[in-house]
Amino acid sequence: MNRQHPLLRLWQYGQVYRPTIILATISSIANKIFDLAPPALIGAAVDIVVQQQDSFFARFGIRDVGDQLWVLAGLTVVIWAIESLLDYTSGVLWRNLAQTVQHDLRREAYSHVQHLELAYFEDRSTGGLMSILNDDINQLERFLDGGAHAVIQLIATVLIIEGLFFYVAPSVAWMAALPMPIIMWGSVRFQQFLAPRYANVRERVGLLNGQLANNLGGIATIKSFTAEAHELRRITGLSNDYRLSNREAIRLSSAFVPLIRMVIVMGFIAILVFGGQLALSGGLNVGVYSVMVFMTQRLLWPLTRLGETLDLYQRAMASTSRVLDLLHTPPQKDAGESALDVSAIRGEVVFDQVSFAYQSHPERPVLQDFSVRIPAGTTAAFVGPTGAGKTTLVKLLLRFYEVTNGRILLDGHNLHDLRLADLRGAIGLVSQDVFLFHGSVRENIAYGTFDAPLEDVIAAAKIAEAHEFISQLPQGYDTIVGERGIKLSGGQRQRVSIARAVLKNPPVLILDEATSSVDNETEAAIQRSLERIAIGRTTIVIAHRLSTVRNADQIFVMENGRLQEQGRHEQLVHAQNLYAALWRVQTGERERLGMGQYGEENGSGAQVRASRGAANSGP
Repeated sequence: MNRQHPLLRLWQYGQVYRPTIILATISSIANKIFDLAPPALIGAAVDIVVQQQDSFFARFGIRDVGDQLWVLAGLTVVIWAIESLLDYTSGVLWRNLAQTVQHDLRREAYSHVQHLELAYFEDRSTGGLMSILNDDINQLERFLDGGAHAVIQLIATVLIIEGLFFYVAPSVAWMAALPMPIIMWGSVRFQQFLAPRYANVRERVGLLNGQLANNLGGIATIKSFTAEAHELRRITGLSNDYRLSNREAIRLSSAFVPLIRMVIVMGFIAILVFGGQLALSGGLNVGVYSVMVFMTQRLLWPLTRLGETLDLYQRAMASTSRVLDLLHTPPQKDAGESALDVSAIRGEVVFDQVSFAYQSHPERPVLQDFSVRIPAGTTAAFVGPTGAGKTTLVKLLLRFYEVTNGRILLDGHNLHDLRLADLRGAIGLVSQDVFLFHGSVRENIAYGTFDAPLEDVIAAAKIAEAHEFISQLPQGYDTIVGERGIKLSGGQRQRVSIARAVLKNPPVLILDEATSSVDNETEAAIQRSLERIAIGRTTIVIAHRLSTVRNADQIFVMENGRLQEQGRHEQLVHAQNLYAALWRVQTGERERLGMGQYGEENGSGAQVRASRGAANSGP
């Protein structure tokens, strides 16, 4: 974690914005200079009325009191006009800066998130990331919109007024400055108290957002298990934690203003009493005295808002740390420099002594010395009990993870040497966990091939046997599917996903349990589609249903991250090993063994192994 102050980190990050920041700062300071002019004008008016022909304006040859007042009125109009213009200018500069930083930071943060390793998302909630990308960036925007301007003007006020006081009446100027060290010390102390509390607030809101996002995504499950009351209690608890963490921060920040007010009154009384005595003794001009009284109020009273400004500042700094920490999270290394021409890929895939373990459990390898060769243009199937490492092969092929040892080759190229965009552009994935975006059917089929004409989209849908049901939808290909495709059935979503892969036309196609969650009729339709699109390309099938892979050119049987056997369906059934046991369980003996549709999924696989052992032991 970066231990630099968040403000320094923000300054280093925002180099491109520095000219605008400097210009906005100058505008804020100039605005404050002219904003402090009215008390001086009041002092000048008092000076004219009291001193008349001996007033400040009389020194410039304007002897008539009436003329002096008209000159003062004209000067007032000019000063107010300039101050109004500068107020407008500083407001526009700071607000536009806030919007620009917000836009650029959110865009950069989201772009960075897309390039993080998959493990990053598996360890964090979607809601927590949403809190950073939305709430935290908005918090920073609110500070730049108003808080930065307020801080700069406060500093400018102190320097300008104190400088003026020491120039016109150094003997009492120090009295106005007397509260300053106390206020500054108190501000620093409050920052130290508030910083960890607001960091805790941001963490709490991240947890709350994460649970809300999780619950809204699983609303159907919540309803089906009548768990509404349970989830309400969980959200109530998280929301209450957020409320209590905010309460602690509010208690401290709210105490700041009353304490500062009592310190401020000391400086005001000092100027009022001792400055008045100096004026009565003739040591101080009456007009100057009146200016000092007004200026003391202008100097000290804004400090009562310092607590509010600090509150905004601390919230922004806590949010800034979270956003910049996200930006400094190392992205997935795209070490590959070799370009890959997708049109020239034949599709030979080789796993060469591949081992892999997740970083969270390095002592438990998922794959061990795994070696397989898949010739170009063939269909290879990977089967085995749950936890055998089948889906991990998909993640390694797409370089969602990097192999721990060994290498994976595509047409003789080490995947690690290939550019990620080229590699993933050569591979199409149809997963059991189909994700459709909120949009039309056409947009979802053309996802990744965004410029595809409607004719190509329809052709892909026909190959995936999706055209018929799409044509029956209310708006056909323009029908909105809803968030995550909720308006479509599971089989319909799967066929849209297959059409998407067909339209991409990759040389290597991965089917990860593509028919696991559909009925038999839909499975048959999808199977026909897959057989058509597999022609002329390398197809890798991950399956539990062995009936869907019996026609594969090669079947690789895995168990505990190792290759146990390989061959065609008939060979493996005849071999009477693990594959044969799985086949019997799924086709003929599951009733007798008391197992479900997938023996390996209804337990630890002990029943399958028992079946295999019984078969091998003979009569």
